[in-house]
Amino acid sequence: MNTLDVIRDFSLQRNRGVPLPPPDFEVVGISTHRREVELAHQAKEFQCRAVAVTSETSASSFSPDCTVFRGASAPCEMLRAFAQRRDLVVVAIVGAAGIQPTLTALQLGCDLALANKETLVAAGAIVMREAERQGARILPIDSEHNALFQCLKSASRFERGFTDVRRVVLTASGGPFRKATAEELSRVTVEDALRHPTWTMGPKVTIDSASLMNKALELIEAHWLFGLPSDRLDAIVHPQSIVHGFVEFLDGSTLAQLAPPDMRTPIQHALTDPARFDGPSRKLEWSTMRSLEFEPIDHRRFPALSLAHEVILRGGLAGAVFNAANEVAVEEFLARRIGFAAITRIVEATLERFASRTHPTNTSHTLDEVFDADTQARAFARQSTRSAHAHASRSIRSPS
Repeated sequence: MNTLDVIRDFSLQRNRGVPLPPPDFEVVGISTHRREVELAHQAKEFQCRAVAVTSETSASSFSPDCTVFRGASAPCEMLRAFAQRRDLVVVAIVGAAGIQPTLTALQLGCDLALANKETLVAAGAIVMREAERQGARILPIDSEHNALFQCLKSASRFERGFTDVRRVVLTASGGPFRKATAEELSRVTVEDALRHPTWTMGPKVTIDSASLMNKALELIEAHWLFGLPSDRLDAIVHPQSIVHGFVEFLDGSTLAQLAPPDMRTPIQHALTDPARFDGPSRKLEWSTMRSLEFEPIDHRRFPALSLAHEVILRGGLAGAVFNAANEVAVEEFLARRIGFAAITRIVEATLERFASRTHPTNTSHTLDEVFDADTQARAFARQSTRSAHAHASRSIRSPS
């Protein structure tokens, strides 16, 4: 939606005769899981040559000129049929489901505008190797990683590892429970957790933001994107969501990227980099801005960040295990089978269960091994949620 909004605005600017018009993009194909009716309208508006629907529903009709792919592998099939080398593929599929389309796009020699953080968390080594082999660009469109990407252009050399950078810092809004006590967190409901104070997102990402698991995933993603070790990655709470990331250099200078909380800003940057144009996103109103607040993250109340550093240090298949366990735990919380605080406990327990597969020396693995670790971690996490649910039920029936 946001990407199409940017492209739609570009077209309007060209029609108005803007002196420096933005690029003219062709939307070749788009995909969805269940929102097929909306997809049909978008395909018609942008005259798409192809669409991909991963669910088995068939709720809409498409133009005879539009090729329709259906089923779990539909996005990959669409890419193989229509993508050309150096096309830009925006990957915004949520969760581990984005891994195979991401790799397919890279194998075809496409550049990526990446919004799916789970792909790099679970299969970062594989993805980065393929991008290097193809000479493909990976342009981050998460607001935080896009902020770091912009600031890191001031490094003496834009290359993984950035030797003149002391550390990078991601910002977190803190979610709806920024000031909640541990006792209050134990009583959080699904409705409470879905009430984000800043961003409007899907349920999975919103729950991740509430637990700060989203920031944990982003730390791991930053590790792969920028080649930085755990001790040079940090996060801080910033409730206003105006500053999206900091880069601290060795000489004591710190650069930050500021913008209103509007996903169209980083998306537009990725679409047009290195050029900049006017666009549809909101702009800062400096005359009304009075203060920007920052505070450290309490790792005792929000242990997800500590788990992220552990994942980076462990290496191997730790990211795949971490991501799979979190996806299952969030699903179970949304289904009201576990409590909010149990999400990170289940992720931690799953990491410990598969410690032998997350050894620092085990850094070279195949995609099949990633998917196998994903499957086994999901099974263990699901069993853990059942145990947690059964324990909670016994506690309710038999109070001490």
